[in-house]
Amino acid sequence: MSNQRSVTSSEDRNSARMKVRHGIERLLLAGGVVLMLAYAAATIHSQVMYRAGMWTFRTLNSGSQAVSPDRNHSGAVDFSLWSSQRVEAYGRAVARRLGAPIAMLSVPRLALRVPVFEGTDELTLNRGVGRIEGTEKFGGEGNVGIAGHRDGFFRSLKEVRLGDRIELGLARQKLVYTVDRITVVSPRDVTVLRARSNPSVTLVTCYPFYFVGGAPQRYIVQASLVNSNSELTEDRKEKRQ
Repeated sequence: MSNQRSVTSSEDRNSARMKVRHGIERLLLAGGVVLMLAYAAATIHSQVMYRAGMWTFRTLNSGSQAVSPDRNHSGAVDFSLWSSQRVEAYGRAVARRLGAPIAMLSVPRLALRVPVFEGTDELTLNRGVGRIEGTEKFGGEGNVGIAGHRDGFFRSLKEVRLGDRIELGLARQKLVYTVDRITVVSPRDVTVLRARSNPSVTLVTCYPFYFVGGAPQRYIVQASLVNSNSELTEDRKEKRQ
């Protein structure tokens, strides 16, 4: 009898352990599914908002008669019969709802093209990149700071080189810069955002690029405005005269 009770007790304990193990496995599986769905939703949201930002910028600044969030998208809005005032009103309405980009940043060699918004909050950096508050405004003579996520739009900056061309497209002009400094600094080092000897743009992202968790450093790419009048628009030429 004692042996039977011992065997029964051992089986009960094993059964309880198996139930607990299966319960933990189910919880882990459910947690994994939730995380995957959250990641997929965040990725889709980021892409949708990115396309919306690109579309809004073109709507506000393009003279074309048909504008779409994606040039390959078949559902373009046809403005061919609209008055110019109505097209502008439509663009302003979209901008108020989505928040219009203030510029378009591109690094041609890296095939990087992304809308720039005001601010660096999480929602903004999921849509594109953001002008760092307190730094120079676009078209000014100081240093414009632009931040972006290392695992998003600014991931390709790991391949940037000295001499690379950076372009900032504004409503009525295009500013062209040349990369002249690449460095890594502490997150507390804000000296990289100070004005430099020439009008500049400073791109900021976290570093190392593939670090798991909160990255301990900041990757800095600085570029100076090209001083050739041939690279500047007529508007900027007039301002410099």
